[in-house]
Amino acid sequence: MILVSDSGSTKADWIAGDAGKVSGEFNTKGFNPFFHDEKFILEELTGNTGLSAIKNNVDAVYFFGAGCSSPERNEIIKNGLKKFFVNANVIVEHDMLGCALAVCDGKPGVAAILGTGSNICYFNGTNISETRHGLGYVIGDEGSGSYYGKKLLSHFLYKIMPADLHAAFSECYQLDKEAIISKVYKEPNPNVFLASFAKFLSDHQQHLYIQKLVYTGMKEFFETNVLSYPESKIVPIHFVGSIAHYFSDVLKQVAGECNVETGKIIQKPVSGLADYFFNGGKMPE
Repeated sequence: MILVSDSGSTKADWIAGDAGKVSGEFNTKGFNPFFHDEKFILEELTGNTGLSAIKNNVDAVYFFGAGCSSPERNEIIKNGLKKFFVNANVIVEHDMLGCALAVCDGKPGVAAILGTGSNICYFNGTNISETRHGLGYVIGDEGSGSYYGKKLLSHFLYKIMPADLHAAFSECYQLDKEAIISKVYKEPNPNVFLASFAKFLSDHQQHLYIQKLVYTGMKEFFETNVLSYPESKIVPIHFVGSIAHYFSDVLKQVAGECNVETGKIIQKPVSGLADYFFNGGKMPE
């Protein structure tokens, strides 16, 4: 049995199967080596009854995760997975490679993630280029859930958010300055906390303020990420992630203004990864 996973910092999606057939789908918290250790991974997997039921039947695990961008960090995730899937060959790679394998169909293209965080790479049909992006929520993550969360919180605290939205935000989240400062600067996983406010964007996307905010973030992502690749003018730009999915109309608008071709836009790359590996796809060499 093959098990594939795509993991952000917020959540991980898993699909089990083989020979073109899916036998199970599962969800856990996300595993990011910047924020999580082997103990956290093992506890989360052990608490999942579906994965616990099949763990001894899994021969191969292909895990693509946020933050898995160096051998040292990948080893943290791999060791945690190996302690649970004791009979499996475990491969851990960057979520950007998973993104490219899921959407590019083995052809050259630019693959981008717009979810909790944001990132981008060029896929030459065989492997991905070294990316200079993916700088994280503090100095990067343009157009991502954490980016929009920072904007919403700062506008809320500065009281420059329109009065009707300020009231709605206050009622929805019941947060004051001290609580927000504590969540961002003192508690674990501040990027996930920030990205959690993306739902507010979706719930109020007809509001002009929200429309302008989403557009500005998308524009910044294209200017700092997409257009920095010369290949973006000659190959399609594919997108994965919840932000790309729920705001695909704005994404396509900005892409048109930047004269680039939009390719696939999917919420969860794990389905594309399942198609790839369950039908004989191999890891790039």
